[in-house]
Amino acid sequence: MVSETLKVKGRVNLQLLDKDNNIKETREYNNLVVAIGKEYISSRMLANTDPVMSHMAIGSANVAASLGQTLLLGETSRVALSTPSRSSNTITYSSTFGAGSGTGTVSEAGIFNSGNTTANTGTMLCRVNFNEVYKAASDIIVITWNVTVE
Repeated sequence: MVSETLKVKGRVNLQLLDKDNNIKETREYNNLVVAIGKEYISSRMLANTDPVMSHMAIGSANVAASLGQTLLLGETSRVALSTPSRSSNTITYSSTFGAGSGTGTVSEAGIFNSGNTTANTGTMLCRVNFNEVYKAASDIIVITWNVTVE
């Protein structure tokens, strides 16, 4: 008897840097691929009518990630993804939230396919919630996200 289990999981690396690019803090988290994100993945297997993932957002809501979420709960900033890459069954996304972008308390992040910088738009692939990070106006947050299909 053949038994297969297909999983999609993510691993997030967050770095908080000062204005001189010195690392102030590094954190690693597992994320949740939300239900709408799984639907997005299956829809892309059939057709390419849905836009590719294009943006990452951060926010201030301190609410645990759950399968039914479709947006961040307190989005404060959204930036374009740097060029995503794929190695075997893992896609790596990364974004940099520079000085003045998303300042204050940051405790959530997500990946979206909105194709623009408009908050609360697009399909969310995955979301992570974490202990609060305080981002001063001159600080930089770099997030690298690996999404793996197992």
